[in-house]
Amino acid sequence: MTPQMEFERGDDARAVPRRVMVVQEEARPPVDMFEDDMVMSFPHLVVREMIALIGASLVLVIVSLMFDAPLEEIASPLKTPNPAKAPWYFLGLQELLHYYPPLVSGVILPGLALLGLAIVPYFEINLRRAPFWEKDRARRLRLSIAVMALTCVFFFFSGAHPMWPVIGPTLVVGLMMIWPGLRGDGTPLKRWLATRSLAFWIFTWFLASAVTMTVIGVFFRGPGWTFTLPWRDGIFY
Repeated sequence: MTPQMEFERGDDARAVPRRVMVVQEEARPPVDMFEDDMVMSFPHLVVREMIALIGASLVLVIVSLMFDAPLEEIASPLKTPNPAKAPWYFLGLQELLHYYPPLVSGVILPGLALLGLAIVPYFEINLRRAPFWEKDRARRLRLSIAVMALTCVFFFFSGAHPMWPVIGPTLVVGLMMIWPGLRGDGTPLKRWLATRSLAFWIFTWFLASAVTMTVIGVFFRGPGWTFTLPWRDGIFY
């Protein structure tokens, strides 16, 4: 069977379908460029990472020259600070000790959080990045409300005290997630939220909870790990 051939005029050698092009006179098609969805890590990614590293280092140097490090007095075994606080990046875990025993707050809950974040990339929700409200709107709305309610109930009754640093972000993130699932015309913000995937909402909830617990541990915990207002009591640790 004789293949079907068609002659087209043009000056773009990258046009699809690609066929033989006859170049006449001074016409020079752009054959020196090649479009591809993938590029090599070096130099495209590595160069950008090096530029970002140099920029971040420069910012740190400028900040260190303008401000002194917030160091306390020399440590003394005869004087134990009250409260004894961990570095700021561990204060979220230390805040958990106020609600649960050390085994639960230091091993089980952080382990479950890390395990959940490690599992997310293996599901289709992270590969396709499809909007959460793309289909089955009614069923997903009921499921979202049920999960949010169960999460709040669990963190309210499971610890020695109601765990508001997690309940609060759960309600805020959950309501933002449910809002696009409701019927009716929405604002630009609602339409933007409707395009977010389930992986986006899971990580947003985790990040909001971690940041809230860290901020409370840094600024709102005084002697005996009691809740305090730093601007009222003048306590900054």
